[in-house]
Amino acid sequence: MRLLITGGAGFIGSNLVRLAVAEGHDVLNLDCLTYAGNLHSLADLEDHPRYAFTRVDITDAEAVAAAISEFAPEAVMHLAAESHVDRSIDGPGQFIQTNVVGTYNLLQASLQHWRSLEGPAADGFRFLHVSTDEVYGSLGSTGLFSETTAYDPHSPYSASKAASDHLARAWRDTYGLPVLVTNCSNNYGPYQFPEKLIPVVILKCLRGEEIPVYGKGENIRDWLYVTDHCEALLTVVQRGEPGQTYNIGGNNERTNLELVQTLCGILDQLRPCSSGRPHAEKITFVADRPGHDLRYAIDASKIQRELGWEPAEDFESGFRKTVQWYLDNESWWQNILSGDYQLQRQGVGKE
Repeated sequence: MRLLITGGAGFIGSNLVRLAVAEGHDVLNLDCLTYAGNLHSLADLEDHPRYAFTRVDITDAEAVAAAISEFAPEAVMHLAAESHVDRSIDGPGQFIQTNVVGTYNLLQASLQHWRSLEGPAADGFRFLHVSTDEVYGSLGSTGLFSETTAYDPHSPYSASKAASDHLARAWRDTYGLPVLVTNCSNNYGPYQFPEKLIPVVILKCLRGEEIPVYGKGENIRDWLYVTDHCEALLTVVQRGEPGQTYNIGGNNERTNLELVQTLCGILDQLRPCSSGRPHAEKITFVADRPGHDLRYAIDASKIQRELGWEPAEDFESGFRKTVQWYLDNESWWQNILSGDYQLQRQGVGKE
C-alpha cells in the first residue's frame, strides 16, 4: 500500500515506518520534528526507495492538503500528537492545536482526497486514527477498558486525544470517510524519547542517579511492546472494518514500582552498578502528578477475535529487549541528552 504516516519521526511512528517499509509498503513520513521527533531514528531508511520524508506541521491545513494530494495515499495512518501528560499540564495549548486542530486538518484533507477517488481505490481507502487508553479515564482495582467504555479523560493530554477520537468518528458518521480508530495501552521499546518512565529509569541507572517514582508507585499500567503495537496497526489498516474501534493492549499489567524494580533487576544483570549495589537502592518517591489516573487496563479480545492479532512479547522478554537496545544504542540517546533535555521532571504545574 501507499501509506502516509504522520508523526513518523516519533517513537511509535519511527518503529511503524520501519516495519511498514520492511513489509513492502511505500511510506511518506509527515512530521514537523518537534523536540520528540528525531530523524536519527530512521537513519537506516534515509536512501530507501520506498521511503520519503516531508517536514509538515499538521496544524498547517494547506501543507497537509498539499502533501496528501501529491502523494495520493491508499491509507493515512495518523500518529502525530503531543503525547506527554506531564507536558500537557504545563502547556495545554499546544496539545489542543496539534491533537485537535491538526486531526481536523488531516480529516478534511483526507476527505477531499477520498472523494476524488473512484471504484476500488475509493473502496479501499482508509484513515486510521491512533489514540490512547487514557481517554477512558481511570479504573479501580478490577475491570478492563473495552471499545464501548465511556470516555472520562482527566488530563489536558487525554482530553485532547478524546476530542480527536470524536472528530474522527464524526467524519465517518457524517461524511462517510472510512475511518478506523485504535486505542492502545502504554508503549515501550526502542527509540522512545527519554522523558517517558522506562527510558528515564534505564538512563538514570546508567548515570548512577536517583530514580524518581510518582507517589508510592501504586499506579498500574498495561505495557505494550512497540513492535507488537505497530504490527497491530498494520493489521487494522489492512483488514479492519471501517467505522470500528480496536483496543490494543499488551496483557502486561504492572504497578509502576514493580516495573521500575524489574528494569533495575535486568540492569543489575546487564550493566551492574559500579558500586556493586543493586540499582533499586536508587529508587526515590516524589510528589505525585496532578490528576494521576490509578489504573489502565485494556481488553484486547476484539482485535484478537476479529483480526487475529495478539502481542508476541511478554513482560520479561520485551523489557529485556528494551534495556539491551538502550545499552547498544548509546549514541542515539546521548545526542538527545546533549541538548536541552537532561531527564528533568516535567508537569510540576509551573506557570
